[in-house]
Amino acid sequence: MRIYAGFVFGQSFVDFINLIHNHVKSLDLEFYLALRTMILAGDIGGTKCTLKLFSESNGALKSVASMQARTREFASLISVIDRFLEQASPGLRHSETLSAAAFGCAGTVVHDHLVTNNLPWDVHAGALAQHLKLPPEKTFLLNDLVATAASLSHLPAESLLPLNNASPQPREPKALIAAGTGLGEALLFWDGTRYRVFPSEACLTDFAPRNERELLLVQSLRQRMPHVCTEEIVSGRGFRVIHQIIFPGVQHPWFDDPQVDPAARITQNAVDESCSACIETLQIWTETYAAEAGNMALRVLPFGGVFVAGGIALKILSKMKDGTFVRVFSDKANLSHELARIPIYLVLDEAAPVLGAAYEALELSKRLS
Repeated sequence: MRIYAGFVFGQSFVDFINLIHNHVKSLDLEFYLALRTMILAGDIGGTKCTLKLFSESNGALKSVASMQARTREFASLISVIDRFLEQASPGLRHSETLSAAAFGCAGTVVHDHLVTNNLPWDVHAGALAQHLKLPPEKTFLLNDLVATAASLSHLPAESLLPLNNASPQPREPKALIAAGTGLGEALLFWDGTRYRVFPSEACLTDFAPRNERELLLVQSLRQRMPHVCTEEIVSGRGFRVIHQIIFPGVQHPWFDDPQVDPAARITQNAVDESCSACIETLQIWTETYAAEAGNMALRVLPFGGVFVAGGIALKILSKMKDGTFVRVFSDKANLSHELARIPIYLVLDEAAPVLGAAYEALELSKRLS
């Protein structure tokens, strides 16, 4: 017998294939990346950024490297990308192996330029393309909710948690809402062959109070700002707003600590049941979130499903599952019964915007090829 490249002649062909497969699995990332064209994708939020490299095979994407970073620890998006690519593979920093790049960003994309109050950077697709040595037409900026919406058809079933017992209707509209640093909404409509995503800036609509406590929120905020939009309350910053306005006699010392995130502390205290004011703050916030999701549903009638994403919902999972959200969502006068027929899902995968951005880049770049 002779041995060549680790294979003993006389073994079966299946053994040979298994040997090659095991060898490829042991290759380092840099060599693996050289074998395929790659897609760089990211979820660029006001609090953190998530970047991933994907390889593509027969139309399916597989993540081969990832990194999370705190947004305000970097001077620009380019510096975050450079750090990631340096860690993933030194040879890829300015490599030609990238075939496309796409970034879901917290803001509005106008003429390939990001307009936002949630990010400390100026972000332009042309500058990213030049830095990555990609054609401008293969470097994309997306609204982060558009990116999340684009992921829905690619998420496995275990990444979606049903909050009610309603069933989705085929080819009917879908809606997506996500509260985090800000509030985002997006719509999906069937075009005859697939769902197409439409962005929305409904977070800037006027906040609609439903009761005396919510009216108090608006009245108090109107003393600080001329326009009280929904995002002022239904977002991470809304937790402190609700707590301080509704419970002015409960002032936690960490309210004045710039190193402490009030939303995280309030929700944790509520989940731990260690602060009655925090528990009630979480109740009020969850109701306003559900009411806004219900308002969105009235405008679209999304019998294909309402999808709730964003990091906050995952941190208050027990609250999202206790029935409050579903009850308030469908509490809409004469249409309450109809809204109760709309299925509501919680998106469990925080990296959904990255996956959606990657698939959008793949599809758009193939159209241009």
